[in-house]
Amino acid sequence: MFAIAFLFVRVLCDCFKSRRLLEAEVLVLRHQLNVLQQRAPRRLYFSWADRALFVWLYRGYPRILDAITILRPETIVRWHRKGFAAFWRWKSRPLGGRPQVDKEVRDLIRRMSFENPLWGAPHIHGELLKLGFDVAQSTVSKYMVPRRGRPSQTWKTFLHNHADGIASIDLFVVPTIAFEQLFAFLVLGHGRRQLLWFAVTRHPTAEWLARQITEAFPWDKAPAYIVRDNDRAFGSVFRRRIQAMGIRDRPTSFRSPWQNGHVERLIGSIRRECTDHLIVLNEEHLRRILAKFSAYYNGWRPHVSLGKDAPDGRPIDRFGDIVAHAILGGLHHRYARI
Repeated sequence: MFAIAFLFVRVLCDCFKSRRLLEAEVLVLRHQLNVLQQRAPRRLYFSWADRALFVWLYRGYPRILDAITILRPETIVRWHRKGFAAFWRWKSRPLGGRPQVDKEVRDLIRRMSFENPLWGAPHIHGELLKLGFDVAQSTVSKYMVPRRGRPSQTWKTFLHNHADGIASIDLFVVPTIAFEQLFAFLVLGHGRRQLLWFAVTRHPTAEWLARQITEAFPWDKAPAYIVRDNDRAFGSVFRRRIQAMGIRDRPTSFRSPWQNGHVERLIGSIRRECTDHLIVLNEEHLRRILAKFSAYYNGWRPHVSLGKDAPDGRPIDRFGDIVAHAILGGLHHRYARI
C-alpha cells in the first residue's frame, strides 16, 4: 500500500516536469524493466492492491496493455473479469429471504398433525388462522408430520369413541361379622369410569338382577353393550330383560376375568380402599358404606385414566383455606378450599 501511495505522489510531481525530462525517465524505466525481466524469476506474485491498480488503469486506459512487460496482457483481462463476477455476485447476494417461522408455530403444526391424523393442510391452516397465526398453507404442508399411506385413527381413539356406550356389571362377595356372605352388585360405565349403580343382597337371583338393571338405566339411557361374566345368576330372565331394553349382551369367556377388566379393577379398588378395612354388620350397613364410597369414588377420587380427574369432573380450587373432610370415619379424606 505504501508503494502505491508513493506512486501517486510521483504522478503529481510529474505534472510539473517538462516533456523531454518525462520521455527520458520513461526510457530509463523501460530499460530497467528489461534488465529486471531478464534476471527476475519466471513468475511474479502480486498483492491484491497491485492487481486492483492494474485493473483500474486498464479500465481507464485500455491501451496500457502495450506498455506491460512484467506480466501478460491476458492476465490483466482475466483479473478484470474475475472482479466483474465478484462484484455482481456481491450485488446479487440474498438479503434475508422469507422470515423464519417461529418454533412455537412449527411445534403447533406438528402437534395438530399428530393428534388429528384425518386433518389435511387446509384444515390445520384454518385452525391456525382462528388462533391468530398468520402463516401460509404451504408452510403448514412443509411442517406437517409425514405419513405413509392412508391416515388412520389409533386404537385408543377408536375405543374411547365407543366407551360411552359400554357398561360392565359384576358381583363380589363381602363377609359379615356373623360369617355370612353378602353379594354386592356393581354397574360401571366405561366412558368416565363412573360407578352408576350398586345394590346388596343375600341371594342374587336372575329376577333381582333384572330389576337392578331396570333401576340402573332408564329406558332411554340404556347402554348399547353390557359386559358380564358367565355367572349362573345371570339367567334367562336377566337376558330377556336386557334384550327388551335394547342392550346387547356380551358375556366373557369362561375363566377370563381380564376380559371384564374395568369392573374387576373397580372391585379391587373397593376391596383395597374400603371393605378390607371394615367389618360389615349387615346388608344395611354395607349399603351405607358403599353409598359413601360411591360418592367419594365418583366425585373426589382422582383416576389415572382420566388425567387425575374424578369421574364426575372435579373443579380446580386455587383460592381459600384448605379444609379436610373425613370420609368413612377418617379412612379417606377429601380436601377443598373454603
